[in-house]
Formats: sequence, C-alpha cells, structure tokens
Amino acid sequence: MRFLNYLTLDKDVRQLGQTDVDHLRAQVSGGLLMQGDDAYDEARKVWNGTVDRRPALIARCLTDSDVQACTRFAAAHRMLLGVRGGGHHIAGNAVPEGGLMLDLSGMRAVHIDPAARTARVGPGALLGDVDREAQAHGLATPLGINSTTGVAGLTLGGGFGWLSRRHGLTIDNLLSCTVVTADGAVRTASATSEPELFWALRGGGGNFGVVTSFEFRLHPVGPEVYAGLVVYPHAQARQVLRAWRDFTADAPDELSVWLVMRKAPPLPFLPEAVHGQGVVVLALVYSGNVADGERLAAPVTRFGDPLGVALGPTPYAAFQTAFDPLLAAGARNYWKSNNFSQLGDAALDTIVAAAGRLPDPQCEIFVAQLGGAVSRVAPGATAYVARDARYIMNVHGRWADPADDERVRGWARRAFEDAAPHATGTGYVNFLTEDEFERVAATYATNHARLRAAKQRFDPDNLFRMNLNIEPADPPRTGAQP
Repeated sequence: MRFLNYLTLDKDVRQLGQTDVDHLRAQVSGGLLMQGDDAYDEARKVWNGTVDRRPALIARCLTDSDVQACTRFAAAHRMLLGVRGGGHHIAGNAVPEGGLMLDLSGMRAVHIDPAARTARVGPGALLGDVDREAQAHGLATPLGINSTTGVAGLTLGGGFGWLSRRHGLTIDNLLSCTVVTADGAVRTASATSEPELFWALRGGGGNFGVVTSFEFRLHPVGPEVYAGLVVYPHAQARQVLRAWRDFTADAPDELSVWLVMRKAPPLPFLPEAVHGQGVVVLALVYSGNVADGERLAAPVTRFGDPLGVALGPTPYAAFQTAFDPLLAAGARNYWKSNNFSQLGDAALDTIVAAAGRLPDPQCEIFVAQLGGAVSRVAPGATAYVARDARYIMNVHGRWADPADDERVRGWARRAFEDAAPHATGTGYVNFLTEDEFERVAATYATNHARLRAAKQRFDPDNLFRMNLNIEPADPPRTGAQP
C-alpha cells in the first residue's frame, strides 16, 4: 500500500500515506485491519444484515490508550469515525464507510463487587456477560431482553428491560463512566466528576465520546424469577390487548408484561397446527417472590382462550436468552417505534391491524411496558427525557431477501404512521434507524438545547457524528451533517 483513500467528516476523499497507517498501527495493541486482510470482512459485520459498509481501517482497541490514539488520529485527519461495542444498533452506525472503525469488542471484561453491589463493565461486553457474572452472586441490573445486545450502546441510549419498572432504566443505575472525549483526554464522568458530561451520556447516545468502562449499581434478583409466555390466537387480539392494557395499568412494579404480535414460532408448548399462524404473545417476568408472581400473573392466562401457557420459576439469566433465536445476527432488519403515555382503543386497533399485515414470518410488533420506577425520575434528570412513556412500540421488520426491502420497510413505516396520532412524539434512540435524523430534536424534546450545549463543550467539531447526531450549539462551518 502506498496510499489509502478515506472519507473525511465532510465526506471528502483524502489519502493516508503508509507512514500514517504504520504510525497508528504501532499505537493499537489489538491490531489494525484494512480491506484484503483475512479478518477484515468478519470484523466489519454487525447484527443488522442490511449494513454492508467498508471502513478504510478497523482498529481493534484493547485499552484506553488505544482508544485515545485512534480518537486523536481521526481528529487530526478529520477522518470519519465509528465506534463498535456490541454492534447491535439497528442503524449500524458502528461501521463508517471509508472511515476509521474503533472495534471495542475485545474490551469485554465484567468485574462484580458483590459487597458493594456494583459491576464494572467493558464497552465490548454483551448483556449475557453481565447477567452471567452478576447472577453468580444473585444480582442484576436493568438491561435489555436479548443476551447478545451490547451493553455500551444500550446504556448510552437509555436502556430498559424486564427489571426497569422496579429499578429504572439502565442509565438510572449507571454510577460512573470512563470516557475518551474528542480531544483525546480520558475523563471520569459521574454525579460528582464532570457532572454535565455524565448527564449527557445518560441517554445522549454516542455523541460525547467513547466510553471505555461503565460502573453499574446491582440489585438482588433471582436467581429464579416467575416468568414465561402466554399465547393467544390473533383472532382474539382486540379482546386480549384491551385486557392486557387494563391489567398493566395497575400492575406492581415487580411485574412486567410485554406484548408481541407475530407468526407463531415452533414453540414446544404450542400445538403443531398453530406454528406459523398469527398469535398474540404475552411475555412476563415477576422479579419478586416466585410464589407471589404465580398469584399476581394468573389473570394474564384469562384474557381469552390461550393456545398455550408456559409459566413458572425460571432462572433469570436463562430467560434473558429466551428470545435470542428470534433475534440472531445476519438477518435484514428495519425498525420504526412510537412512545405512548397511554393506549386507547383506537391505538390498540392500529396495532392489531398492522399485525394482521405482517409481510414476512420473521416480522413482529412488540410493545414494552414501562412506567413504575422509570416514570418517577424527572425528565430533566438525564438526557433521556421520555419518562412519560408507559409503553414503547417497536415495529420490527425482519427478513432475508433483499428483494423484499421496500415491501417490509413500507409495512413498518405505515404501522408507525398509523399509530403516530396516538403517540407522544418522542422516540427511543436505540430504536431509531439511519433515516430518522429528523426525529432527534423531538426525541430529546426539552433536553435538546442542553444536549447541544454539552456537545459544543465536549465535541465542538462533531467528531462523534456516526450516531443519531446531536449537533453542537454552534456547528463548525466545515463538517456537514451526514
């Protein structure tokens, strides 16, 4: 190689010389990859199969100093920069076409302090890594529902899961971060150290730096919880959804019941004749006393005539993997999501209608139940503002054939648009796709101006723009918004 073409922050094409590349390579302990290297194609893959981009360089970072070197290099060359933690974000922002990709997947360590009930987690760790280590001590923190999700991206966008109604969002349990900012400095962000940066990181996405370590508060959970699935036929959907909504309005914080509408997978407790048919799945977790969970969850089995019921004491860490087979990496994915403070009959009818038009057997609509501890935090306490969202709907387009791209995306967009009049107008950045930049300001609502001021302070040149981007309060004259 004599020269290597790359894309700048302004989307111009420039060149790196061999000396430049060798200089960076010498500072990255995990190695540097470029097109043609054996591991390059595997390293650039992320969860969403529609993302097929080719970075100019992939830096396999293993230490804070690796990340510092890469950040300074990108800034010096105005090189488009992407950061890969778990690689699970729907928009695939980890992979910058023609840019520098920081691959943090090797920084996967999880250290539990059972006495202090805290976890120190690397940016490459997956949910399953944290669950496994924490549950060895009967502890957990609210994360997602898929064990292969990356902790870093989930946290920076807010994060929620089965424990959120009881213990809040992931960011509500974040105690501190180690972060490399755009100037290459390593900072500790917490309630007492760099508090404005800490505020912005809790929901502001990857806009403010590269987090190289997270410290979480843990809670006693399990190791067994009362959990499982109740499955109803799609023909009873209107009845079941109304009963579910009314039941969840008064559910205790320990109980989360999520709604999933899809074609029935071949679950062993369902009759074979049901496989592939439209169903309503109610997935629930009660994180308190198991005996109490059985009693409190019993009404969920009486919303209609269930096709199958699989409820009982379940290891918490095992239930966190229950949906992994339906969310395996490599499929094509496109999402649209709405937040709701309430679900009236008209809103429920739009969901039922959209689920009746599923364009592919892998597609689904799920509605997460929030409220509880999440809603008891003030909207301005963290960058994540949507504390009034008692339900979050994700229209999950998932398919295999590129020829179906527009058909599935069209279905997802229509479902979103039909539900929008009933929604709050805010969004959840972890569910926003690459074509939803116009929703960023609405998503952050009253917090958006403060976030832009924080961006101006910590990243005035908008180096970290491969995300649902928050522009600096005074955008640089160069560096056009992608």
